[in-house]
Amino acid sequence: MPSRLKTTALAALFSATTLTAALADGPIRIAVNEWTGQHLSAHIAGTMLEKMGMEVEYVTAGAVPQIAALSDGSLHFNPEIWTNNSGDIFPKAVESGDIEVVGSLGLSPQEGWYYPPYMAEKCPGLPSYEALYDCAQAFAAADTFPDGRLITYPADWGTRSKVLVERIGVPFQPVAGGSEGAMVAELKSAIAAEQPMLMMFWEPHWIHADIDLDIVEWDRSSADCDADESQKRGDACGFSQANILKVVSSDFADEYPEAYAFIQNYTLDNTIQNALIQKVDQDGMEVEEAVAEWIADNEAVWSMWME
Repeated sequence: MPSRLKTTALAALFSATTLTAALADGPIRIAVNEWTGQHLSAHIAGTMLEKMGMEVEYVTAGAVPQIAALSDGSLHFNPEIWTNNSGDIFPKAVESGDIEVVGSLGLSPQEGWYYPPYMAEKCPGLPSYEALYDCAQAFAAADTFPDGRLITYPADWGTRSKVLVERIGVPFQPVAGGSEGAMVAELKSAIAAEQPMLMMFWEPHWIHADIDLDIVEWDRSSADCDADESQKRGDACGFSQANILKVVSSDFADEYPEAYAFIQNYTLDNTIQNALIQKVDQDGMEVEEAVAEWIADNEAVWSMWME
């Protein structure tokens, strides 16, 4: 369970809601998924709810199975559902009213082709993808020359970059990364030596709290980019981007009105989460420890959630 903070300011803030919260029937069961960022989102929310006098229980749940659990009330709340990994069951559950979307968490998910800032000097025209046609050699390696080298997701993560390269005809050769850890190691090694680098990657991720990266920009955006076979040079949208939503069970607002009001106001941004992920994944802090430290240092942020 999250560490208890011993600050009079917090005690005073939450005492007013303790009596109302105590009337709720049983613990608020918060879904915990398999990645660090979601653990942090869940535990920040859970810690704040505990400070409001509510009992919280964290329940490990898969991205797709959790939707059924939220629908039948076995789970009450997930602050960070990614719409691109919950399958068709998610929109159906929302449409049927079995679960409620409270709003966006505030994170801005990004997937795409990232490069270190020094590559813009070697490839004028960046961040536009159009620049890649004229300066592919600036990204080349010995085994791809004269084509550029593009490091893609590991093979078992799909072929989105390979498909896009073929659709828009950009002169790059996709090379699958070995794993997330191997990709990060190669990225940091290339940057240390200012070597050519273009890599499919994502955010939020701790790497963005550690080094500066820029992302390739496209002509337009679309929720269906990955399936858009009409993409071509001059009319490219790159990759579909997820939404990150706060979701509760259908009767949550009636059962836990104080918690529901908090969840409506609860937001995180990429900068906050990137830095916290770094503390856990790189600095070895426990999630609960990182969360307690952040709450102690950021009253100006979380006080707005309590209004």
